[in-house]
Amino acid sequence: MKNNGYIFLFTLLITSLSLVAQNQTSPDKIKFVRQGVQRMIFDEKQSIHLAGIEPKNIIGLSAMHPISHYRDNHSQVYVSEDKLQIQSTKESQTAIWFGGFNSFATYSIDLASCTGKGDIGFQFSDANLKEQCFIKIEFNDSRLTEVKLRVIKNAVIIVDKSIAVNLEEEKSVKGRIILQMLGSGFTLYLQDQGLPQVIGQSDFNTYIDLREKKYIHSFQSHLFVHLKGGQVQIKKVEMSLTTGIGLADIRAITYENGDPLLDQGRLWYTMSIRGRALDHHIQGVFSMDPTVFDVQLEGIILFDRNDGILRNEVATHLFYDRKNEIWRGLTTGFSAFANPDKEKKQLLAIESKKDPRFGFSTMSAVPIDMVGDIEDPHILFDSAANKWRMLTCENLNGYKAVVLESDDWNKGYKKIAGPVAHNSTGTSIQKIGDKLFCFSGSSDRKIHIYSYPGLNEVGSLLMDLPPWDETSGTRVWPNVVQLPDGFPFRYIALMMDRFNYPGLKGPNWTYGAIYLYHGYD
Repeated sequence: MKNNGYIFLFTLLITSLSLVAQNQTSPDKIKFVRQGVQRMIFDEKQSIHLAGIEPKNIIGLSAMHPISHYRDNHSQVYVSEDKLQIQSTKESQTAIWFGGFNSFATYSIDLASCTGKGDIGFQFSDANLKEQCFIKIEFNDSRLTEVKLRVIKNAVIIVDKSIAVNLEEEKSVKGRIILQMLGSGFTLYLQDQGLPQVIGQSDFNTYIDLREKKYIHSFQSHLFVHLKGGQVQIKKVEMSLTTGIGLADIRAITYENGDPLLDQGRLWYTMSIRGRALDHHIQGVFSMDPTVFDVQLEGIILFDRNDGILRNEVATHLFYDRKNEIWRGLTTGFSAFANPDKEKKQLLAIESKKDPRFGFSTMSAVPIDMVGDIEDPHILFDSAANKWRMLTCENLNGYKAVVLESDDWNKGYKKIAGPVAHNSTGTSIQKIGDKLFCFSGSSDRKIHIYSYPGLNEVGSLLMDLPPWDETSGTRVWPNVVQLPDGFPFRYIALMMDRFNYPGLKGPNWTYGAIYLYHGYD
């Protein structure tokens, strides 16, 4: 009887293990069905307001928006018919204060009309006008004639040059002038009907590095109007954090063990708000109710290496460390491309006691001795191994996924698996059933799935309508998330495409519409 009892227990154990194995879903068998797609282009519904001029709500113009005149002839500045009016029969230069300064914000001027001849744009300067930066357009009888950047230091003009692009066709100055500040550079747009059109772009950090904290602390923003006889009518001036012209590098924010952060009934994501080249993107934070497609911009994060500069790194994995009650993660130092002779691309460990998901946030950033062409890191604490594990992609004759581990979250990583055979991007570790798997986008029109941590090939993701076609790149970020019980579907994936914004000159990695998938097994 005793032996029969052992046999019964052994049989029960084998049966239980067999049932667990049967219930374990293989991620290459999940069918992902596309639910929706959207591209956010300076989406006003998503904008986070910082400052501006709203003429219809002004009482006491001279106090709310102090006016400076730079010539003996002063323009007339007043509010009429819910519009800010600036007019002058003789040559005048006028600056109207509207806010502080942020070199990662979007600025816009909503024009009602402009007549005569002159310039209109933005002036960023300190209170004593020792340092000034002007970004402006020139017009003649409502026709756009030039776009200029001017920088002054200690009363000396450092640069005064044309930054115009795409002015071969005649353009009327009407609608919105949109200035997307991007840390070490900017892009200027004109929008009347349809998409905003690129009319100017520049990298200015060799003249003035507006990422330096001293400028955020001391500079102020002004509407600048230079008239040579004429009138400008303005509906609104706005300074805000925006979605930019495309989104990319979508990654779910997690806890330290890799579980997705489901807070307030919403999933939370880091996405790069795209600008132009590699050093022109901004780390955005977004949230979404996983049952619908209500992606919402919540804030942006900058990174402080304690050297006086706030950097716009992207491709961040952010997690909340519950044991130590602190926000941590890894990011990729793409801002090094703003000063390639002085800085190198590398992975950085980031940390913040303050919740960095909301508004304008900064996180401390420290190098972790991973310098080189390495990007897209994903980190978690593996309690079974008692190790921190990182999945990332390294340029080894093309980007290839590798797994590293360490006793510490922010140093001492050693490779334990990889590189894989396939091109890799947007590497992430996600739990499917009770097992962890590694996911990777690629250039070969597949999203690859690998075992964790060994990186053995499992298969590829099954999608009815992938976020690419025959005309576009396919190195997207998989971003697969398993939801807890109670949701109408078990899995969700939020991805981007790689269609660049039209009209930009030179390097262009703007991307991307975002695509929502629900997964069913």
